[in-house]
Amino acid sequence: QVQLVESGGGLVQAGGSLRLSCAASGSIFSINAMGWYRQAPGKQRELVAAATSGVSTNYADSVKGRFTISRDNRKNTVYLQMNSLKPEDTAVYYCNADLVAVTEGAYRYLEVWGQGTLVTVSS
Repeated sequence: QVQLVESGGGLVQAGGSLRLSCAASGSIFSINAMGWYRQAPGKQRELVAAATSGVSTNYADSVKGRFTISRDNRKNTVYLQMNSLKPEDTAVYYCNADLVAVTEGAYRYLEVWGQGTLVTVSS
């Protein structure tokens, strides 16, 4: 079984910073990509940032220049450094991973989600 555990959410004033972490654990053979999504009340879940197993990253236009995604492949962990936060960044942030799991010698492709962590930015 594979799971993602997120941490780092909380309440911050506009202009402040937060750092989210997400660690993948379990019977993991390889991780192709890890990323962060968010869902604000009444809105659809949207991609915030993603990082492949190499150095490729992509960001939502709304966070470019403010957020930075990074990975520690040895720890199967992805981070999201969020600076210059705005009230419109308020949302539940979800970690996502595309990975290959191995169980009793069988390999399976999985897309796994974390439980979500709430980020609230006050004005």
